[in-house]
Amino acid sequence: MPSDARSSQRPASRNHAHRLKAACCLALVSSCVLAYGLVNRADAQTGKGTAGSDGVNPHPVQLNLPPVQPLSAVAQLGKLLFFDASLSGSGQQSCASCHSPKYAYNPPNKLTVQPGGADLKSFGYRPPPSLAYLYRQQPFGIGPDTSPDDVTINLNAVAASASGDPRAQKSAGITQPIAMVPQGGLFWDGRADSLQRQAFFPALDPAEMANVSVAGIAGKLTTADYRQRFIQLFGPTIFNDPDRLVSEAMFAIVRYQIEDPSFHAFTSKYDAWLQGKARLSAAEMRGLQAFNDPQKGNCAACHLSQVSRDGLPPLFTDTQYEALGVPRNPHLQLNKNAEHFDLGLCGPIRKDLASQKQYCGMFLTPTLRNVDRRSVFFHNGAYTTLKQVMDFYNLRSVQPEKIYPRDATGKLALYNDIPTALQGNVDIKDAPFDRKVGDAPAMSNLDIQDIIAFVHTLDDGYMPRPQPSKSEAVGAN
Repeated sequence: MPSDARSSQRPASRNHAHRLKAACCLALVSSCVLAYGLVNRADAQTGKGTAGSDGVNPHPVQLNLPPVQPLSAVAQLGKLLFFDASLSGSGQQSCASCHSPKYAYNPPNKLTVQPGGADLKSFGYRPPPSLAYLYRQQPFGIGPDTSPDDVTINLNAVAASASGDPRAQKSAGITQPIAMVPQGGLFWDGRADSLQRQAFFPALDPAEMANVSVAGIAGKLTTADYRQRFIQLFGPTIFNDPDRLVSEAMFAIVRYQIEDPSFHAFTSKYDAWLQGKARLSAAEMRGLQAFNDPQKGNCAACHLSQVSRDGLPPLFTDTQYEALGVPRNPHLQLNKNAEHFDLGLCGPIRKDLASQKQYCGMFLTPTLRNVDRRSVFFHNGAYTTLKQVMDFYNLRSVQPEKIYPRDATGKLALYNDIPTALQGNVDIKDAPFDRKVGDAPAMSNLDIQDIIAFVHTLDDGYMPRPQPSKSEAVGAN
C-alpha cells in the first residue's frame, strides 16, 4: 500500500496523534457538565417535559465552525476523483456510489450492503458508514497515550495491560474518567488511521472498487481527463512513480473531504437552536431531554450532544467502541454460514487485534448527524427504521424475547451474532442495558417518539425562519 503522501493528513508522529486524541477526549469529557448544565438551565426556564415550552435555547452559544472558502486546486482534483467511476475495477463505481452527497454521504439506496467487485455482483461485510463529520476523527488508540514521540505503540501490549481494568459505566451528563478503552480510527472497526488510508482501502477491496493493484489504479489515473492537473500540482515526474501518484490522488480526495463544507455543514436545526436561531417543538424539546437523561435514553453517554469548551459543535459520537449485542441479520449473505461471525475489532477484516478477545463484538459508535438519511442501521444493518433501533435499546434487557429469535430447541438465542464464549463482552452496565428481564422499560412509547423527533433535528439543511427585529416586534404590539 502506498504511504500517506502528505504529513498534513496525519499527525507528524503516531504518538503525537494519540496525545492530541487524548486531549480532545479530555476537552469533550470536561465540557459535558458545562454543556449539560445548559440543558438543565433550559429545563428550569422552559418547564421540563411540558408542552408549553417555547423551545428557545436560553443560553445560546457561538459555535466554532470550520471555515467556508473556495476549494483549493488539490481539493478540486479530489472532487473529480471522488465522483470518477472509471477508477474502479468495474468502471461503474465511484466513492460517491456508496457515499452520496444527496444522502449526507450515506448510501443512496435501501440495500443492507452495497454491490461491488469487477462485475458489481460481490457484496461486502457491512453497510458503508457515512463519510460526513470525520474531519475531527483521531487515529485509533486504546486510552490516552503518554509515550514519548519516538516510541511506537504496541496496541496488543496496551490492550493486554488494560484487559483487567473494570469497564467504566457511561452516564449522560456525567464527567467520565479517561478510560483505557478503544477509540478513534475509521471504518466500523477503526482499522484506518487517516482519511487518506480510509480512501485507499476500498480501491483494492475485491468486494468494493476491486482494483487489482496500485499499478492498475495508477494506469487509470495516467489516462484520465484530468491528467494535466496532476502535472500542474505535483510536477511532471508524478506519473513515473505509481505509488506516489496513487498517494497524491488519495491526498486530493482527503483535501476535498476536509475543505468542502458539505462534509461537515453543521446546518441542522439543532445547530441553529444551539446558536439561538431556532425553536424546538415541544416534542423535540422533550426528545432532547430524554436523549440526555441517564434514566431514560442515556443516548448522550455515547452520542455526545454537548458543545465543547472552545465552541466546537457536538459530533454526536464519543468515537469509542461498544459491543451492543445487536441481533444477527439473516439477510446478509455471509451470515448464511452459521459459523461466520463479524467481530469488529478482533476480525475478520481487522487482523492486528485478533488475539484481544475482550474486544470481540465491538464496533465504532457512529455519529447521529444525518442518521435520518440512512436506510439501515448498526454494523450489520439489522434494522431499517429508527423506531426499531429505539425498541432494541429499550427492550433488549427487559423483554429480550421481542429482540432475539429462538433456536431449534425453542431456547431464546440471546446475543446471537456473537459466539457464546465471547458474549461476556456485551454491554450490560450502561443504561438502559443495566436493567433485568421483567423490569419496566426505561422509555415510554412517547419518550421514543420524542427522541426520534429530536434526532430529526440533526439533519443538515435546516433553514431558520427570519426573526423580527426589535423595532418590528415593538410595532406589532
